[in-house]
Amino acid sequence: MALSLAIKEDDLKLMLAAETHIGSTNCNAYMEKYVWRRKIDNGVHIINIGKTWEKIMLAARIIVAIENPEDVVAISGPQMGQRAVYKFAQNTGSSYIGGRYTPGCFTNQIQKKFLEPRLLIVTDPHVDHQPIMEAAYSSIPVIALCNVDSPTRYIDVAIPCNNKNKHSLALMYWMLAREVNRLRGTISRQEPWSVVVDLFMYREPEEEEKKSESDEAPTEVKEDKKEDFGSQFNEVKDAEGTGFAAEPTKATGVADFTSTTIDANWASAPVQETGSWGDSAAPATGGATGGGV
Repeated sequence: MALSLAIKEDDLKLMLAAETHIGSTNCNAYMEKYVWRRKIDNGVHIINIGKTWEKIMLAARIIVAIENPEDVVAISGPQMGQRAVYKFAQNTGSSYIGGRYTPGCFTNQIQKKFLEPRLLIVTDPHVDHQPIMEAAYSSIPVIALCNVDSPTRYIDVAIPCNNKNKHSLALMYWMLAREVNRLRGTISRQEPWSVVVDLFMYREPEEEEKKSESDEAPTEVKEDKKEDFGSQFNEVKDAEGTGFAAEPTKATGVADFTSTTIDANWASAPVQETGSWGDSAAPATGGATGGGV
């Protein structure tokens, strides 16, 4: 039985790839027992993955002990863990609160969203401090994903992990949901779970918009190139039919005698020159004739 619950190589690789073992530079005194060592270059604490796996197994058994799954409430104030708690609740049948927690949900019975859970799961004790305090007032046990600098007051089971990374949060809730389903007997321990861990990860809207824009950009460029080629072809075709016939006359400098304005100017100029020459020559001819008679 102990060998079947030991961490497997595939799970260990997933935890290392998701950077579950990366802590923070500061360390709480109550979280020092979960620290393996500290980096010399940047002072980041490294979490012991073996103890993280042990706490996941312990938390899964506590969740299975609750008869009604809806009495288990998973809360995530950080945005990176809201999708993870939603998928955890969907796969285990528990309740969840994603986003801002309304104060008084566990203590004020007048509220419409009043809940009486038997177990509480929080993502970040720093952000989810209000539900942790109200759970302490109502004597509700709390399971929390804690980093090395997280406060452990009013927390019954602390799962040491990196709760600042979206990949680490998704993997922790995925492993917790998988172990709960294995203990309930809904899935086999010998076969891999059909639900992939990618469904638990938070997706940023900006990344989705960039992917959609990158997919649409090549098609738009191709359409623009087709339109430009078609317009250039039409322009060349029109120029061959109309524009090229008149351009050689302008280039060689040959006058266009079909124009009416040019004919009028040319006709008027010689008339004036001929008239003035005739007026000056007529008297000379007439005088010579009269003198001879």
